[in-house]
Amino acid sequence: MKEAENNPIVSLIASIVSPFIMLFGLYVIFHGHYSPGGGFQGGTLLAASIILIRLAHSSHTGQLQFPAKLGTPLGSLGVLIYYGTGLAALWWGGQFLNYAFLPLAEEISLRRSWGILLVEIGVGLAVMAILVSIFDDLLEEEDHD
Repeated sequence: MKEAENNPIVSLIASIVSPFIMLFGLYVIFHGHYSPGGGFQGGTLLAASIILIRLAHSSHTGQLQFPAKLGTPLGSLGVLIYYGTGLAALWWGGQFLNYAFLPLAEEISLRRSWGILLVEIGVGLAVMAILVSIFDDLLEEEDHD
């Protein structure tokens, strides 16, 4: 993206609003296993807060918050958390993503709750990292033109 003059009002408002969007995104991820929301919606909110800072500030400031080189590794880590949760259920004698077989708690309801929370965290991390990576890739191609 071509560097333009930073508008101090836009920069200030983005700096104030972005942490609240991140906090709400984390809330949606962590409460998505028993209320509306979840990993995809929370990851999208986290990505939106990062992209807001990248749009409002210079590219250098946006890279301080979330470096572009972390996009692929964090996206892969999110997928591994999701897939690893399913494989752990298989390992302990259940079906893929059958959280009742995870050795996380004594009660089955708590095992299911912890299992879906792990999946939501993995999905949220993957969605956030990949959306920010897509945004960075689009900007990179625009800079080459």
